[in-house]
Amino acid sequence: MPHSQTSAPRDSLAGVRLARGASPWLLPTVATAALSLVRARKSGAAKAVAVPATALAAGMLWFFRDPEREITQGRVISPADGVVQSIMPWKDGRTRVAIFMSPLNVHVNRAPLSGTVTSVEHIPGGFVPAFNKESENNERVVWHFDTELGDIEMIQIAGAVARRIVPYVPQGTKVEQGERIGLIRFGSRVDIYLPEGVEVDLEVGQKTVAGVTRIDRG
Repeated sequence: MPHSQTSAPRDSLAGVRLARGASPWLLPTVATAALSLVRARKSGAAKAVAVPATALAAGMLWFFRDPEREITQGRVISPADGVVQSIMPWKDGRTRVAIFMSPLNVHVNRAPLSGTVTSVEHIPGGFVPAFNKESENNERVVWHFDTELGDIEMIQIAGAVARRIVPYVPQGTKVEQGERIGLIRFGSRVDIYLPEGVEVDLEVGQKTVAGVTRIDRG
């Protein structure tokens, strides 16, 4: 049966479930919006600040949301919300599925399979738009999981706005399929490499939901 993945701790604000680690960004933004709204009754300058500050706070709340998910059964499930940007055969027989995440997507990433995290490597790089081919040289975090299908590689890639990738679990951690494993701030991309012999059951342009959309053909 599908299960609800609830183990990772989260921040929260006004009853909204937020991505773990969101508070340092959200609290100053929300505080500024609240203060400007209080002062807006007596100050024209505060009124001018209140509208954009409130809009920014609302946008940040939306961006850092972290909804619960009923995890789908399947050998490999999507690690990210977004749109399939490309499906590309790789020289070593694997298939790379690249998922582009816009700022409107949930940016908490999830484990595509159950297994053990064997490597979490941060690689410095640029910040070109994540839909650009050159984004393969962007700031990124490379994950390797030891799973029932063997080694599974997943890469979190920062975009033009995203300036930080936040891993939630270290090397050596055993994770369940669909478990939250990290956050990419703002527009970005996630690549997953499927082993040789595993067929992709997605199409370019198809929307994916982390923990819900199955990637492989059963």
